[in-house]
Amino acid sequence: MRIAFGLQYDGSSYSGWQSQLSLNTVQDKLEAAITRFVGDTSTDDLVRVITAGRTDAGVHALGQVVHFDVNVERDNWSWVRGVNSFLPESIVVNWAQPVPDEFSARFSAHERTYIYAMHAGPCRSPMAASRAGYLMMPTDKWFDIPSMEMAAQCLIGEHDFSSFRSSECQSKTPIKTLYSIELVSARPWLYFKIRGNAFLHHMVRNLVGAFLMIGTRKQPPDWMSKVLLAKDRRIAAPTFAPDGLYLAKITYPDQFAIPEPLLENSWLPPTLLKVY
Repeated sequence: MRIAFGLQYDGSSYSGWQSQLSLNTVQDKLEAAITRFVGDTSTDDLVRVITAGRTDAGVHALGQVVHFDVNVERDNWSWVRGVNSFLPESIVVNWAQPVPDEFSARFSAHERTYIYAMHAGPCRSPMAASRAGYLMMPTDKWFDIPSMEMAAQCLIGEHDFSSFRSSECQSKTPIKTLYSIELVSARPWLYFKIRGNAFLHHMVRNLVGAFLMIGTRKQPPDWMSKVLLAKDRRIAAPTFAPDGLYLAKITYPDQFAIPEPLLENSWLPPTLLKVY
């Protein structure tokens, strides 16, 4: 039978989602935990999972979704309680449910929402270490929010996002669709909430880097459209840190009845927790 999980994890101590030889990835920990729970500890027969999005090293998830196929039956609560007992504290299964064979955590997804949390000020916040990006800024300065919001307008819709694409990106096409970009300013915090059909490797972090160039008045608002139209990664801003990036929600067709992520479990403010 096919089972879907909803996951949350603090990715700061992992080498990203995708399995590696070091075994220090979220996928490695999850597959080992599921395998132990179903009673098969053979390394040659690990239960393999398919995910909705492969997060980078240091990136977190509030609403990750995975699926896997097994030949055993458990009730939903048993899956949650049992698998969590074999997971490190930084990874949690929030819900579990059987899904039809045509469901794919990756290919059935039609929308994804990311949140980037930014702290800015003269000193870092030790309470937000590895959980938020940081930009040093004098106490008498703050981001030019109206210019950043103006720059965001050119990104909405279907575009070629090659200028914001990592050289390691494996996507078949750089053409993606962004549905909305929302900025929430609550000094000393700034949050970006970006919703789209899919994202390129490092795309959100590269967009954040570009927004910060405009927000710190190093570039005018129309610079964003010039970067977008150039389709050239070399003229864009540097990739910003992974620390503040959260995969917040994956959206699926209603027929699969995928539960909402438990966003209230996060430290992020309530104003961000409505993710469409």
